[in-house]
Amino acid sequence: MFDALLKVLTGDTPDPLPETDARLALAALLVRLARTDGSYDASEASRIDLILARRYQITDADAARLRGDAEVLETEAPDTVRFTRAIKDHTAHEQRDSVIEDIWELALADGSRSDDEDSLIRMIAPLLGINDRDSALARQRVIDRLNG
Repeated sequence: MFDALLKVLTGDTPDPLPETDARLALAALLVRLARTDGSYDASEASRIDLILARRYQITDADAARLRGDAEVLETEAPDTVRFTRAIKDHTAHEQRDSVIEDIWELALADGSRSDDEDSLIRMIAPLLGINDRDSALARQRVIDRLNG
């Protein structure tokens, strides 16, 4: 399955992915965001596991396995667009706000934001069909939740 997904994500014209592969695409996107500032540590990996377990209602062990697969996939996949396309294909528009909230949660969880993380999120949001205003509102909801 992993090899087939990699082929789809690295090919010229990727086919739509099954929902389980879209989960892997979101996990890989989260890993890419965590790695973008050059520091990917255990606390970020744990936060990814928490986000995945909550979003997909899976066990902590399953979330960790999904993240582990995503770490490999993220290094192999050539661009972020393919991850966002897979997510967009399997997530209703009205549910994508929660996806961008998950992305902001990861970026904000360590208490600091890097320019690289901001830049990647500014690229991801419109690829998911989320405008700047809605992304900013999602960011504020996450800040409120993390501080509350």
